[in-house]
Amino acid sequence: MDPTCQSPPIVCLMGPTACGKTDLAIALTQYFPFEIISVDSAQIYQGMDIGSAKPSLAIRSKVPHHLMDFLDPAMAYSAAQFRQDAIHTIKSIQSRNRIPLLVGGTMLYFKVLQQGISNLPQGNPNFRALLEEKAKLHGWEALHEELARLDKDRALKIKPTDSQRIQRALEVIALTGQSMSHWYSKPKDPIDFNFINIGLLPIQTARMALHERIQKRFTLMLQQGLVTEVKTLMLQGLNLALPSMRAVGYRQVWQFLSKEITYIQMQEKAVAATRQLAKRQLTWLRHWPQLTSFDFCETALLTQIIQHLHNKIK
Repeated sequence: MDPTCQSPPIVCLMGPTACGKTDLAIALTQYFPFEIISVDSAQIYQGMDIGSAKPSLAIRSKVPHHLMDFLDPAMAYSAAQFRQDAIHTIKSIQSRNRIPLLVGGTMLYFKVLQQGISNLPQGNPNFRALLEEKAKLHGWEALHEELARLDKDRALKIKPTDSQRIQRALEVIALTGQSMSHWYSKPKDPIDFNFINIGLLPIQTARMALHERIQKRFTLMLQQGLVTEVKTLMLQGLNLALPSMRAVGYRQVWQFLSKEITYIQMQEKAVAATRQLAKRQLTWLRHWPQLTSFDFCETALLTQIIQHLHNKIK
């Protein structure tokens, strides 16, 4: 983005899970005419409140939140769909002379919004149903081997158990005659928005502080009723193959309820998986272009960011 760009500002607040993004975003709405857009692949789903750390209904009634709590957890939702919905929501907020504040840690969503996305075809339900039947007969690992023959580069980036990505890669080949690697090599279509990127990272703070927050937050989620929340989702006929149920925390609680692991193992696995998620998020952030970073444990964090935004938002 050209620094001389005069288009309206769009603020993006990024950071690893449990770093305090939500509370900071709510506080910032007291100082700027913000409306919040969630950038979280779990918060989009209805009924997934505790494990995705959604703000309370009381907070959401006072501060407008968008792209949150709108999708049935039985449905899939792609990064391309997020981009389309986010652009529409951003323009709607700007039409009210307010400022979009995008908050979350799903870095792929931020990437496709800011940097564009390859022009891939939409999903085909009939073809996907055929792949589901094939997977039941032969297993997803066999379909992964098929993908490796057709698109080796893409297959190397996908785990043999990742049914959603295997399915999508094979679907693209079938619908277009070209591999996803081919499409990803094509020029993308970035949009001319004025993004102000803010990252919350452990700069001076030891990484262990983030790990401790992750541990405490998951313990709090269990106290708030996460197990009951997942049990309710199970009764809706969902399964672990769905993107919603593969979300960190939900997957491990599901395994506990299915008696695959013990309660203690569920806690340990959920915390370990969340720490791995945070590690991946930090890797994204450390290579993010035009990012202004702040230490998430800085005592004057709110004041620092308010000052930064006052300088950026004219």
